[in-house]
Amino acid sequence: MGKDSKDTANSSLEQVSDIHCFGGRQLRYRHRATSLPCTMNFSLFLPPQAERAPVPIVYWLSGLTCTDENFVTKAGAQRVAAELGIALLAPDTSPRGEQVPDDPAAAYDLGLGAGFYVNATQAPWAEHYRMYDYVVDELPSLVASSFAEIDASRAAIMGHSMGGHGALMIALRNPSRYASASAFAPICAPSQCPWGIKAFTHYLGDDRSRWAQYDTCALIAGTEADIPMRVDQGEADQFLEEQLMPEKLVAALPPGYPLSFHRHAGYDHSYFFIASFIEQHLRFHDLYLKANP
Repeated sequence: MGKDSKDTANSSLEQVSDIHCFGGRQLRYRHRATSLPCTMNFSLFLPPQAERAPVPIVYWLSGLTCTDENFVTKAGAQRVAAELGIALLAPDTSPRGEQVPDDPAAAYDLGLGAGFYVNATQAPWAEHYRMYDYVVDELPSLVASSFAEIDASRAAIMGHSMGGHGALMIALRNPSRYASASAFAPICAPSQCPWGIKAFTHYLGDDRSRWAQYDTCALIAGTEADIPMRVDQGEADQFLEEQLMPEKLVAALPPGYPLSFHRHAGYDHSYFFIASFIEQHLRFHDLYLKANP
């Protein structure tokens, strides 16, 4: 484990930890994020192949209440990523710090840990809650300028729950940036479920026409893109009917859209579900990352 500043274009990038894992390195960094603005952490797995040549990258977006560390400690993704030669980057789920506003009621579904991957426009959220810009622009630029081990031009994106919403939404809005996208138990129609309505009202205001740009169902219904997608959903998920609404996503698909949807009896919303099927997701992304060298 070390604490070193990386000599890059971003002088604020500081290594927090470096742990050997499946022949690769599980790293954690902190840096001053200009888009948010605050100090942010992210976790990065570099597979052993990165020592020989730049490798592609898959971004992981986590769900409500999570940080950058949940995925790397619970999903068991490093074994398969090391086999395939894929880097994995997991950012935090919201801005952090004393200056960053939080829900006064300390609810888990608004404020810290609940950034929803949007650019907030409403006070007091607008200055810091710009997770869309952070994920789409700032992090990829940081990767490209700071890590010669990664080929930032070969990227895919995936996530869980709120992060599944983020991954599918971001891919649909930026299809040229990602070879593929996938999600575990995503919030498919945030404009129509309690979690999304609460977050969008606070972050974006009452004008629901502004919400559509962050709603996967609205985006996919009108898209001309054909980015390959995979969605896995547990049928014992406690949030399935009220919050996730995958049937709305399936109904919104344009004819022939390349989305494969998989239901799994008995699985819930937890990381046990993610760990059970993370290998299939990484192999799905590997197929398209290799097809787009």
